[in-house]
Amino acid sequence: MQASPPRLLAQALACRRGERVLFAGLGLELGPGEALHVRGANGIGKSSLLRLLAGLARPEAGQVIRQGAIGLVDERPALDPHLPLGRALGFWAALDGGKSIAAAARLGLGELLDVPVRYLSSGQRKRAALARLITQPAMIWLLDEPLNGLDAAAADLAARLAAERCATGGICVIASHQPFALAGMATLDLAGFAP
Repeated sequence: MQASPPRLLAQALACRRGERVLFAGLGLELGPGEALHVRGANGIGKSSLLRLLAGLARPEAGQVIRQGAIGLVDERPALDPHLPLGRALGFWAALDGGKSIAAAARLGLGELLDVPVRYLSSGQRKRAALARLITQPAMIWLLDEPLNGLDAAAADLAARLAAERCATGGICVIASHQPFALAGMATLDLAGFAP
């Protein structure tokens, strides 16, 4: 039996942080092969929107409907900082059935597999998080500031990975204040939903 195609839908979404409403009345709908660049100034709610879409936070109003597994990359790489990178990636690969060594090599991390995660630079940790992501079977990718800490070559690779996910019928939502080079990507400016 074939899995249902991925779908991500937000209806009349509102988000509150403390006493402040970050955005309200936000709607979006994404299907197979589609990508969305969420833009806006720091503090406007880009990360909060991704957490709502992932189901890690509850909206103040509205609803999110997800169809398909979700993979999230944010400022926390979800890798044990005390483990060597190879073992940290291997933990997730064992759960997800992926190939951690091949993923690490593709992200230029092959020579760092014996280095504890806590000693990696911010760019290396970001690439490690992307390596973890590509071993997952998730068809919906939520990328929060995926280019932070990356040099130009690594940023190009991140864009290629997102393009590959979309080309295989996946969905990508990229929250970034930086330009992200992905052809055919729609744009959502959160400033338009600020109260």
